[in-house]
Amino acid sequence: MELLYFLLRWSHFIFGIAWIGMLWYFNFVQGPFFAETDANTKTAATQKLVPRALWYFRWGAAFTLLSGLLLIGLQYHLNGRAIGFAEWATASPWFPQIYPGLLMGIVMASNVWFVIWPRQQKVIAAANGEKIENLPILARRAFLASRTNTLFSIGLLLFMSAGRATPGTFNGHSVGIWYAVVTVLVVLVEINALLATTGVTTKPIEKPVGVIHTGLVFAILLYVVLAFTLR
Repeated sequence: MELLYFLLRWSHFIFGIAWIGMLWYFNFVQGPFFAETDANTKTAATQKLVPRALWYFRWGAAFTLLSGLLLIGLQYHLNGRAIGFAEWATASPWFPQIYPGLLMGIVMASNVWFVIWPRQQKVIAAANGEKIENLPILARRAFLASRTNTLFSIGLLLFMSAGRATPGTFNGHSVGIWYAVVTVLVVLVEINALLATTGVTTKPIEKPVGVIHTGLVFAILLYVVLAFTLR
């Protein structure tokens, strides 16, 4: 079991590096390059480079989430099955601390497979000469989902490692408040990504520097909430 846990944790980090690495490449490297380059170069890259990058991106997301869920299942099997999942999820400090990472990981992977990838397929098809209706709107929706994933990724990486950072004192009585606040905050940010196309709510994440700052603020906010509820 210890070897299995080690291998799952190792693979979780490997897949996570592949996923988040590609996410940051799209937002911090490819996006600004596409905004500055000529149309022919952008078309050629969309035809040949983007599909390859998206392959690693979406499967990195899938296997990061899968290995993470398996890790949680194994941790529960080792430490919580005797008392039941609900009691384990509130009595143990480990699961509440990784919960933001779990929730953001699920939302981010869903964005990859159900928002970004379907729309990027349309963008690639258009670059190959196919006529696509409402292409700017489709591309904009994928852009906002990708930017939101980048915002989440900073907190995700913080709370992926939080399972080892057990607080000195654990206040189990406030776990319900912690779960509720984290869920509401993550859902509100995701709703903005799915519904907003223009306006003030998208301005903080339009540019790379903005999404970095917003992601840091969001991660710090979650950590402050953790400090006041679980400690």
